[in-house]
Amino acid sequence: MYKSFAEFIKDKKRLCIIQAENPDGDSLGSAIALDYILAETENYLYCPVDIPKYLRYFEDWSRVENEFDWKADGYIIVDTASSILISKLLEDPAIKNLLFTKPVFVIDHHETEDDLEFPHEVIIEPLPACADLIFKIAEDNRLSVNKEAACALYSAISSDTLGLVSASVTADTMRTMAKLIDLGANPAELDEQRREFMKKSQRILDYKADLIKRVDYSLDGMLATIHIPFEEIQKYSDEYNPNVLILEELRLVEGVLVAIAIKTYPDGKVTGKIRASKPVAEQIAGYFGGGGHPYAAGFRTYDTSYEDVLSDVIKILPGLLKECENNAQDNL
Repeated sequence: MYKSFAEFIKDKKRLCIIQAENPDGDSLGSAIALDYILAETENYLYCPVDIPKYLRYFEDWSRVENEFDWKADGYIIVDTASSILISKLLEDPAIKNLLFTKPVFVIDHHETEDDLEFPHEVIIEPLPACADLIFKIAEDNRLSVNKEAACALYSAISSDTLGLVSASVTADTMRTMAKLIDLGANPAELDEQRREFMKKSQRILDYKADLIKRVDYSLDGMLATIHIPFEEIQKYSDEYNPNVLILEELRLVEGVLVAIAIKTYPDGKVTGKIRASKPVAEQIAGYFGGGGHPYAAGFRTYDTSYEDVLSDVIKILPGLLKECENNAQDNL
């Protein structure tokens, strides 16, 4: 089923494993795990930005570099098939040309359309996490998954499923996790590492209090949004991602069906992270050219503002919720 990946790695001596410019636990764990799984090749782990401190509970996070690898025989992109999420790479003419001329393989679990313009092979399967798909690829091709790889995969899947409680989790996900435990992943130890790095300084706790005070509620409280301007991104992101700090808090407010954290940048870029208790997140993101999952998605757009994005969401959300309600009734 996944033999194309075995063909891709065959005869390659050096591979570069690429994450998008918005690394998360799934992309980081997937990259680290592939490094161990592909033990017979020399691997270079690349991300366009520094790995945030709150993700550094992953063993080997420090192996990820932000200087591009020009020497690889092939490039593997994990956890995205969206051009907007590797725009930093594509904006560099030399890197873009390289991706057009060297072999590229893409592994992703999002249902968003693959819009990468350079030639590439791809495996996309709608699973709870990219790490879940990587484990299946390894199993199918009889690639060895050692303890270190199992730990990275376990933490990655846990990260992208909110600790195995997201709506995307299935019995098959649990079977995968059980296999990873058999291979050496220790859930208690891994979660202890995560919680140690998730601790907040007093400064961050004060900032979280400030964010909570600034939440905008719309549509009779069904929509909760927070604006995170560039000054705060610069000031706090390296220590703690504001999205991570506030999104789950918003989603758990009584009456809130959709929560969105919106960041704005001086160049006109606006990014949004969406969490929803109804399966509309992917459709909201798609309106702005993004994508993801029904309950968790994201987008990036340009030449707009927080107010404009908020206005558009307020405009489209009632219809999406109504459509969702009608679909649920049809399925009864």
